Amino acid sequence: MWIMLIISTFTFLLSTLIMMLTSILAKKTISDREKNSPYECGFDPKGSSRLPFSLRFFLIAVIFLIFDVEITLLLPIAPVIYLSNIFSWLSTIIFFLVILLLGLYYEWYQGALEWSK
Repeated sequence: MWIMLIISTFTFLLSTLIMMLTSILAKKTISDREKNSPYECGFDPKGSSRLPFSLRFFLIAVIFLIFDVEITLLLPIAPVIYLSNIFSWLSTIIFFLVILLLGLYYEWYQGALEWSK
């Protein structure tokens, strides 16, 4: 028990240290407007170099990813019915599905699922 706590603490501290170190080393020291602007054969750019991005599409993709992961969490539950108590299995499934349905209802209520806005 203690060895798992020590290993997980060491892993957490090591990963935090690596993230902080890479964050410090990745900082750009020179920030110049000319170097950060797009280059168009020596002329000033005619338009924005950034393409428009649909935030609505990104939100739908994230919601799909979340529900896709939740479906993969539901798949192994079917074979477990033979290995566990039916009451605990059923209560776990119902609790998980209620949480999923509440999340879906909340997204629907907030209007995140409406594509044509």
